[in-house]
Amino acid sequence: MFSSVAQQATLKGIVTDSQGPIAFANLFLEGTTIGGATDENGQYIIKGIPEGNYGLVVKVLGYLPYKEKIVLGAQTMKALDIVLKATSEHLEETVVTGTLKAVRRSESPVPVEVYSPTFLKKNPTANIFEALQNVNGVRPQINCNVCNTGDIHINGLEGPYTLVLIDGMPIVSGLGTVYGLSGIPNSLIDQIEIVKGPASSLYGSEAVGGLINIITKNALEAPGLVADAFATGWGEYNLDIGAKIDVGQDTDLLLGVNYFNFDQLVDNNGDNFTDLTLQDRISIFQKWNFKRSRNRMFSLAGRFFYEDRWGGELQWTPDFRGGSEIYGESIYTRRWEILGKYQLPLKEKILFSFSYNDHSQNSVYGNIPYLADQRIGFAQLTWDKKWNNHDLLLGSALRYNYYDDNTAATKNVDEVVIPSIFLQDELALAQNHSLLLGLRYDYDPRHGNIITPRSAYRWKVSDNDILRLNTGTGFRVVNLFTEEHAALTGAREVVIAEALKPERSFNLNLNFLKKMYGDNGTFVTLDASLFYTHFSNAILPDYDTNPNQIIYDNLDGKSVSQGASANLDFSFPNGLKFLFGVTYQDVSQTEGHTKQRQILTESFTGTWNIAYTLPELQLTFDYTGNLYGPMRLPILGESDPRRKYSPTWSIQNIQFTYKGFQSFEFYGGIKNLLNWTPNRGNPFIIARAHDPFDRNVSFDNSGNVIPTSSNPYALTFDPSYVYGPNQGIRGFFGLRYRLN
Repeated sequence: MFSSVAQQATLKGIVTDSQGPIAFANLFLEGTTIGGATDENGQYIIKGIPEGNYGLVVKVLGYLPYKEKIVLGAQTMKALDIVLKATSEHLEETVVTGTLKAVRRSESPVPVEVYSPTFLKKNPTANIFEALQNVNGVRPQINCNVCNTGDIHINGLEGPYTLVLIDGMPIVSGLGTVYGLSGIPNSLIDQIEIVKGPASSLYGSEAVGGLINIITKNALEAPGLVADAFATGWGEYNLDIGAKIDVGQDTDLLLGVNYFNFDQLVDNNGDNFTDLTLQDRISIFQKWNFKRSRNRMFSLAGRFFYEDRWGGELQWTPDFRGGSEIYGESIYTRRWEILGKYQLPLKEKILFSFSYNDHSQNSVYGNIPYLADQRIGFAQLTWDKKWNNHDLLLGSALRYNYYDDNTAATKNVDEVVIPSIFLQDELALAQNHSLLLGLRYDYDPRHGNIITPRSAYRWKVSDNDILRLNTGTGFRVVNLFTEEHAALTGAREVVIAEALKPERSFNLNLNFLKKMYGDNGTFVTLDASLFYTHFSNAILPDYDTNPNQIIYDNLDGKSVSQGASANLDFSFPNGLKFLFGVTYQDVSQTEGHTKQRQILTESFTGTWNIAYTLPELQLTFDYTGNLYGPMRLPILGESDPRRKYSPTWSIQNIQFTYKGFQSFEFYGGIKNLLNWTPNRGNPFIIARAHDPFDRNVSFDNSGNVIPTSSNPYALTFDPSYVYGPNQGIRGFFGLRYRLN
């Protein structure tokens, strides 16, 4: 033991920029679990390094990543001082989502958008679902006025087309898509990667419209302790805690806890229904990193999530749960997840990844119970191999799905095992040209053989210009009652017209990225895309044929999402930063010779983020917002007095952050500055909120509503007319603490 320790090397030095030392910079040896961080004076020391050749990586927010090859001999003390270059560009970040390989963002043939925790802090939220509202082309859609469930739209496509990953594992789907996006501790998020367009050749059938990969922190880069707590003027309270714990010499533990509570009855629109769902939830996340010989990877993570939420008539209490006296929607959610990665002890780079989740939901929508259980298991083996000018990835996956509920649509337990194999080859055609080809084969016992190819071409026109062309196909099996919340709430009858066939899609995406540098230190980035997605066998809810029904059927025609988007990022040497995004989209369905715009899909969106820092005052100002164009809304027939289309609307926020105290940050501001809510311009939002069980609604022999003096518009109870949050203007104040 003494001999082994004596032959280890030590690396030390100071990290600076043009202004002086850089505190709390993260340093690590690439491909290992060995690393450290600089102290308040920018100095670092890393001990116990086995002799060998390494790549030293230095990362800190606001600077270009630094990498240098070093050679360390036995019993050596190497001094290495490092100078970092300050930058506001994010093109050299490491991304993994596009190709399942860790590459620099500028080198990825697939366009990947990256968002750091700093971006999330510009508009603090209690969950990932709300945090994405300021990402261009991504819109959190609330699907119910009563229980406030929602999903995430990418480029106008419905939420079920979006696959959400945690550390690359597809564990948020089905029931989790509706309720599982809350409670992921923000304190443990390293970055969020977003790919717009199909990625089915790598991730399977659910990655049809795009995917969101939430990447948690590495133990080497995580601070010792972080805490973030805030409260709003509406009575919302959120606490986020993250900690790094050393468990022996070979094990590190990351622990994250998120708690959120809102228990205030608010009814500003006067319909006797809660404007915001009452919620009480807790989420606990653990990630274990184990040090192994030859620096092979082994990590294991788990999350437990519990939530009790309800919305409905103000006089509702749990005593009325499931009854027909007072209307309420009450959901108890219990969910646990486990995921891990293990590199096999072989010479070749072979990685085994696995995940499993169990989601149990006990809910009632008025007097309609919905009891559901879902279990998803996933295992994947990948072989990463470089051969001449080929960068190969060969993989095999096995997915297990179990789903059961108490609805008439689930007569038997839905249990299926889907094996898959996939191959990806990134070919270096020339110095500035690369071509990625991918092919995936799945066997679904319900639908037979499924083949999904993809291709991506990257042309580095110059050091500051990159052109990418991506094409791909998608395949999706619809889980109706886990994805369509409208099928459970309200008085509409759910009609399934036939045995639903799986959806198929084809996608084309052209992306151009340009960097521009000014002589005075100004930096500008332009990221622009054209996109086109064509669906066959599309399954869309039909609210129009019969206002008292929701009809689900395969579209006898086509569904198309097409448009253009652009992000423009300005950074000035005086500390002023602008980020503007705009997306124009045409999302429609064509059946026969009739083309119709898809319901609840905006024609254009805009996002912005304006930040300015006053270094002498240690004060940062953030002004964030979004703008949404009109959407076609689900009205209850021609006599419904509510708007058929939403107006153009905007949510805007302002925040001030003070960093004048060591280890502490204070922040506060105002959310929804314009006090916008969907009830503007509408006589009501929830149809017949005063009669949620339709006791005073008259029907004819065909089941159609008859207009009466108490129901002149021939309506039934319906809370699905929703396109934005009911939460108006409110102040907020918070405190962050960080111990390195």
